[in-house]
Amino acid sequence: MDLSALDRHTPRGVTGAPREAAVLAPVLHRNGEPHLLFTKRADHLGEHPGQMSFPGGGREPGDETLRDTALREADEEIGLTADEVDVVGRIDDITTVTDYAVRPFVATVADREYVPDEREVAEIAVLAVDDLTDPANYESERRETDYGSLRIHYFSVDGYTVWGATGRMVAQLLELTTDWRIPEQPDRIVGPDADVSP
Repeated sequence: MDLSALDRHTPRGVTGAPREAAVLAPVLHRNGEPHLLFTKRADHLGEHPGQMSFPGGGREPGDETLRDTALREADEEIGLTADEVDVVGRIDDITTVTDYAVRPFVATVADREYVPDEREVAEIAVLAVDDLTDPANYESERRETDYGSLRIHYFSVDGYTVWGATGRMVAQLLELTTDWRIPEQPDRIVGPDADVSP
């Protein structure tokens, strides 16, 4: 995983969305191999309950920048303090079905035990990049909607499935920093009413 490739990427921004949010994509090394840290959202949350995500959330009035938002949320959700974080770059902002513009920051962090805040996080999952880039663990679908086509990515590792907005982030991060590429053709094409859960 070549994180220096992020220096050569000019991230696309999103402006004008009703709400702003930011996430931190933490990269850690375990047994010499790169891993990504994810949170599983608590089932009682109103938006995206039970889904895999990166630590993050909505911008609050006290956040001077979206980077501050990402760092604050990572501290609140898993106890990752700002002084432990080395932000190495950004990937493209994305918009979500809940009308957020989300800015993803990529950072290196220590391989230690992180403690989930049970009010927001059900558990923490650390997944190997080698497993995320294994073709056997990936599939995608193209959803035809009234607003055009949408590619949905599914990464299934160790009993967890990363998809949705986080799946889009992971796909771009892996394309930028590894030899993995999104397959040209999806595994299936579905209509707008098809189930979107993994």
